[in-house]
Amino acid sequence: MERWFEFMGNHPFLFGILAVLIVLFFVFEGRRSGRKISPQSLGILVKVKNAILIDLRDAKDFREGHISGSRNIPYSQLSSHIEELKGSDRPLVFICNLGQVAGSALQQVGHADSYRLDGGVSNWKAQGLPLVKAKK
Repeated sequence: MERWFEFMGNHPFLFGILAVLIVLFFVFEGRRSGRKISPQSLGILVKVKNAILIDLRDAKDFREGHISGSRNIPYSQLSSHIEELKGSDRPLVFICNLGQVAGSALQQVGHADSYRLDGGVSNWKAQGLPLVKAKK
Protein backbone atom coordinates (compact mmCIF):
# COMPACT_ATOMS: atom_id res chain seq x y z
CA MET A 1 0.00 0.00 0.00
CA GLU A 2 2.88 2.32 0.82
CA ARG A 3 4.36 1.77 -2.62
CA TRP A 4 1.03 2.73 -4.21
CA PHE A 5 1.04 6.08 -2.41
CA GLU A 6 4.70 6.55 -3.30
CA PHE A 7 3.87 5.89 -6.97
CA MET A 8 1.02 8.42 -6.88
CA GLY A 9 3.31 11.02 -5.32
CA ASN A 10 6.14 10.43 -7.76
CA HIS A 11 3.98 10.15 -10.90
CA PRO A 12 0.92 12.41 -10.56
CA PHE A 13 0.55 12.74 -14.34
CA LEU A 14 0.39 8.96 -14.87
CA PHE A 15 -1.98 8.56 -11.95
CA GLY A 16 -4.22 11.32 -13.39
CA ILE A 17 -4.32 9.57 -16.76
CA LEU A 18 -5.24 6.29 -15.04
CA ALA A 19 -8.08 7.97 -13.16
CA VAL A 20 -9.43 9.59 -16.34
CA LEU A 21 -9.30 6.28 -18.22
CA ILE A 22 -11.21 4.51 -15.45
CA VAL A 23 -13.94 7.17 -15.45
CA LEU A 24 -14.19 7.10 -19.26
CA PHE A 25 -14.47 3.32 -19.22
CA PHE A 26 -17.51 3.41 -16.95
CA VAL A 27 -19.14 6.27 -18.86
CA PHE A 28 -18.78 4.56 -22.24
CA GLU A 29 -19.81 1.16 -20.87
CA GLY A 30 -22.97 2.72 -19.46
CA ARG A 31 -23.85 4.34 -22.78
CA ARG A 32 -23.03 1.26 -24.82
CA SER A 33 -25.47 -0.92 -22.98
CA GLY A 34 -28.33 1.58 -23.13
CA ARG A 35 -30.62 3.21 -20.64
CA LYS A 36 -31.57 1.01 -17.71
CA ILE A 37 -34.96 0.90 -16.07
CA SER A 38 -35.50 -0.61 -12.64
CA PRO A 39 -38.19 -3.23 -12.02
CA GLN A 40 -40.05 -0.72 -9.85
CA SER A 41 -40.09 1.92 -12.59
CA LEU A 42 -41.14 -0.56 -15.27
CA GLY A 43 -44.75 -0.68 -14.10
CA ILE A 44 -44.98 3.10 -14.13
CA LEU A 45 -43.59 3.29 -17.68
CA VAL A 46 -46.07 0.68 -18.89
CA LYS A 47 -49.04 2.46 -17.30
CA VAL A 48 -48.10 6.04 -18.19
CA LYS A 49 -46.58 5.57 -21.66
CA ASN A 50 -48.01 2.16 -22.66
CA ALA A 51 -44.51 0.72 -23.16
CA ILE A 52 -44.00 -2.47 -25.15
CA LEU A 53 -42.15 -5.21 -23.27
CA ILE A 54 -39.94 -7.39 -25.48
CA ASP A 55 -38.67 -10.60 -23.86
CA LEU A 56 -35.56 -11.74 -25.72
CA ARG A 57 -35.21 -15.14 -24.06
CA ASP A 58 -35.93 -18.33 -25.95
CA ALA A 59 -39.49 -19.67 -26.07
CA LYS A 60 -38.84 -22.34 -23.42
CA ASP A 61 -37.64 -19.81 -20.83
CA PHE A 62 -40.50 -17.49 -21.76
CA ARG A 63 -43.09 -20.25 -21.13
CA GLU A 64 -41.53 -21.06 -17.75
CA GLY A 65 -42.12 -17.52 -16.53
CA HIS A 66 -42.29 -14.04 -18.02
CA ILE A 67 -43.36 -10.54 -17.03
CA SER A 68 -47.06 -9.98 -17.58
CA GLY A 69 -47.79 -8.27 -20.88
CA SER A 70 -44.42 -9.04 -22.45
CA ARG A 71 -44.04 -10.27 -26.02
CA ASN A 72 -41.54 -13.01 -26.81
CA ILE A 73 -39.12 -12.23 -29.63
CA PRO A 74 -36.06 -14.45 -29.12
CA TYR A 75 -32.79 -12.60 -29.66
CA SER A 76 -31.91 -14.96 -32.50
CA GLN A 77 -35.01 -13.72 -34.40
CA LEU A 78 -34.66 -10.03 -33.55
CA SER A 79 -33.24 -9.06 -36.95
CA SER A 80 -36.54 -9.94 -38.67
CA HIS A 81 -38.45 -7.58 -36.32
CA ILE A 82 -36.11 -4.55 -36.34
CA GLU A 83 -38.14 -2.40 -38.75
CA GLU A 84 -41.38 -3.13 -36.89
CA LEU A 85 -39.82 -2.22 -33.53
CA LYS A 86 -37.96 0.82 -34.84
CA GLY A 87 -41.22 2.23 -36.24
CA SER A 88 -43.09 1.97 -32.93
CA ASP A 89 -44.34 5.22 -31.40
CA ARG A 90 -44.37 3.64 -27.92
CA PRO A 91 -41.35 3.13 -25.63
CA LEU A 92 -39.65 -0.27 -25.89
CA VAL A 93 -38.28 -2.22 -22.94
CA PHE A 94 -35.97 -5.13 -23.73
CA ILE A 95 -35.83 -7.98 -21.24
CA CYS A 96 -33.38 -10.89 -21.00
CA ASN A 97 -31.97 -13.05 -18.20
CA LEU A 98 -29.33 -10.65 -16.82
CA GLY A 99 -29.62 -7.44 -18.87
CA GLN A 100 -26.61 -7.86 -21.17
CA VAL A 101 -28.39 -9.28 -24.21
CA ALA A 102 -31.02 -6.56 -23.82
CA GLY A 103 -28.32 -3.91 -24.09
CA SER A 104 -27.13 -5.42 -27.36
CA ALA A 105 -30.69 -5.60 -28.71
CA LEU A 106 -31.29 -1.99 -27.72
CA GLN A 107 -28.33 -0.93 -29.88
CA GLN A 108 -29.40 -3.11 -32.81
CA VAL A 109 -32.92 -1.74 -32.94
CA GLY A 110 -31.86 1.87 -32.46
CA HIS A 111 -35.27 3.07 -31.22
CA ALA A 112 -35.10 6.56 -29.70
CA ASP A 113 -37.23 5.76 -26.64
CA SER A 114 -35.97 2.36 -25.49
CA TYR A 115 -34.72 0.83 -22.26
CA ARG A 116 -33.33 -2.41 -20.89
CA LEU A 117 -34.57 -3.98 -17.69
CA ASP A 118 -31.78 -3.58 -15.15
CA GLY A 119 -30.63 -7.05 -14.10
CA GLY A 120 -33.17 -8.75 -16.36
CA VAL A 121 -35.57 -11.43 -15.21
CA SER A 122 -33.07 -12.55 -12.56
CA ASN A 123 -33.29 -9.17 -10.82
CA TRP A 124 -37.08 -9.17 -11.26
CA LYS A 125 -37.32 -12.54 -9.46
CA ALA A 126 -34.80 -11.51 -6.79
CA GLN A 127 -37.05 -8.59 -5.87
CA GLY A 128 -39.99 -10.96 -5.40
CA LEU A 129 -41.96 -9.65 -8.35
CA PRO A 130 -44.39 -12.04 -10.09
CA LEU A 131 -43.88 -13.92 -13.32
CA VAL A 132 -46.65 -15.36 -15.48
CA LYS A 133 -46.36 -18.93 -16.71
CA ALA A 134 -47.65 -19.73 -20.19
CA LYS A 135 -50.56 -22.11 -20.44
CA LYS A 136 -49.56 -25.48 -21.85
